[in-house]
Amino acid sequence: MDNRLYDKYVTEVVPAMKEKFGYTNNMEVPKLDKVVINMGLGDAKDNSKLLDAAVNDLAIITGQAPIITQAKKSVANFKVRAGQNVGAKVTLRKQKMYEFIDKLFNVALPRVRDFQGLSNNSFDGRGNYAFGIKEQLIFPEIDYDKVEKIRGMDVMFVTTAKTDEEAHELLNLMGLPYEKED
Repeated sequence: MDNRLYDKYVTEVVPAMKEKFGYTNNMEVPKLDKVVINMGLGDAKDNSKLLDAAVNDLAIITGQAPIITQAKKSVANFKVRAGQNVGAKVTLRKQKMYEFIDKLFNVALPRVRDFQGLSNNSFDGRGNYAFGIKEQLIFPEIDYDKVEKIRGMDVMFVTTAKTDEEAHELLNLMGLPYEKED
């Protein structure tokens, strides 16, 4: 088990956050609560093999079995009925979360063509950060020859921060590659 990112949080992030925001207690410092990876599969409603392939890719990337998400409402324009399988998601916490983040920051995102960094404006107002990935091929575990269809995914960092400024600083100190401001 590799705890590099967690060790960095304890030794570097907590003291820096305490100094910047004036926290008096280590328990006040915001931390990452979970990472949610979601893959929407609109065309999988017609072909269950596509759903199985996407679930397998997500399991390989995260090291955890995904759950299949279902439509909550029927939408005639999209030809979707309530209860129909429309995606897959994984919620990572603790050790697996830190391993995934380390792999994402240091291996996967640098493999994106023309990568300039992630947006500084993708916060939700409550201290959570989300961004999209256009293809699963940036992860080294995915074998290019076995991919049936290139799929994107949404990645959401859920923090205990109360404001976007605290969450921005937390993710910055943990190594999230933000785009450079001019």
